Amino acid sequence: MEWFTADGYWLGRIVFQRALAAVYLVAFLDAALQFRALIGERGMLPVPRYVERVPFRRAPSLFQLHYSDRFFALVAWTGCACAAALLAGVDGRLPLWGAMLLWVVPWVLYLSIVNVGQTWYGFGWESLLLEVGFLAVFLGNDETAPPVLVLFLLRWVLFRVEFGAGLIKMRGDACWRELTCLDFHHETQPMPGPLSWFFHHLPAPVHRIEVAANHFTQLVVPVLLFTPQPIATAAACLMIATQLWLVLSGNFAWLNWLTIVLAVSVVDFGSVAAPSDSPASPLWYEVVVIAVTVLLLGLSYRPARNLFSRRQIMNYSFDPLHLVNAYGAFGSVSRVRQEVVIEGTSDAAPRQDSEWREYEFKGKPGDVRRWPRQFAPYHLRLDWMMWFAALSPAYARSWFGPLVERLLDGDRDTLRLLRHAPFPPDAPPAYIRARLYRYRYTTWRELRETGACWERTYVRDFLPPTRVGSPR
Repeated sequence: MEWFTADGYWLGRIVFQRALAAVYLVAFLDAALQFRALIGERGMLPVPRYVERVPFRRAPSLFQLHYSDRFFALVAWTGCACAAALLAGVDGRLPLWGAMLLWVVPWVLYLSIVNVGQTWYGFGWESLLLEVGFLAVFLGNDETAPPVLVLFLLRWVLFRVEFGAGLIKMRGDACWRELTCLDFHHETQPMPGPLSWFFHHLPAPVHRIEVAANHFTQLVVPVLLFTPQPIATAAACLMIATQLWLVLSGNFAWLNWLTIVLAVSVVDFGSVAAPSDSPASPLWYEVVVIAVTVLLLGLSYRPARNLFSRRQIMNYSFDPLHLVNAYGAFGSVSRVRQEVVIEGTSDAAPRQDSEWREYEFKGKPGDVRRWPRQFAPYHLRLDWMMWFAALSPAYARSWFGPLVERLLDGDRDTLRLLRHAPFPPDAPPAYIRARLYRYRYTTWRELRETGACWERTYVRDFLPPTRVGSPR
């Protein structure tokens, strides 16, 4: 069928596939290095306990069949190896069916991780990686030109990511409609980056322009993805520019990078890198792609209805395979930044003059003189959840108690998630406490005088002094 393929997207497909493989590699590396403390056998939210109460049909995963920390590590490092192979272009050297199977492997492995990851894997970019990763299976390799239907489905994903985020803002916090949200957002976002302090101190009119440009990119530009070229390419390039701006202003794991990857699939590079005589697609491949397209369009009904619902939800999966999902971000913006600061003491009985030493996290603000670092696309899961804990203790109900227990035990896997632990594993603290502070960026003058990028003020106790055996 001549209509089935689009010759102008050969180079776009190559760039898309290699970039997606790089995101997969980061995601699997993230899982391999953090899982033991978070969801391992002795983790804060152990997988074995989770699969005992959640059936396979609700959370399909290899770990429903068997779990051990060694097996999880094998899955995560196998995912890294597959992603590295795809990044190196191994799929292009395989027959079409072999390339498709190679793309299936990381999707199955990461689905298995997400579906038992619980709170730690409840972010929208997990489902987005799975949805995009599933479509990548059917994008083909050098044996055929990119199929039009899969390219359309990738645009449909990008449309939902951007348009959904735009609608949730307009329906949510009034500051988005008043163009004032960025007066606060750069300071109160989950994990600031090294340039966030400077973004926060931009003049107020620039913040208004930022918000207006965001609304245009998320509410108008997505519609242009479905127009003829070169308009669609121009729309995609605007999205890429906006996402790069977000990359510079904060740490949002691989959300921005994966959105950029999706936008690349829209760009028409013309005849660049395309063979002069495109090979015909095998009939079995065309049948499979058409069947998958029909399935995904059918599953798109609920996400599409959600977009236009007054009760729009964001970052939600409508099926356990995460095939078609709802997306969105920052429907509301905090005006004040609060941080939970965890401290320990070696005193057998805490006194008013006890020395409390602070645990330092890798990404979240702590020491007021420590400048934020760039971690994205790597995802510091515990740091992100500490931001949610500061918003409300309800977000931390399931895991904060186990975190404290492991700090009191000097658990090495947990301590590896931190930048600095004031107590070595073989001499853990006798007591742990947590205090809530209000953080704000310093002014230019304060920065020059003190060298501190943050100023903090004590608000209240988050957790009173607690020792091993204390009620959570």
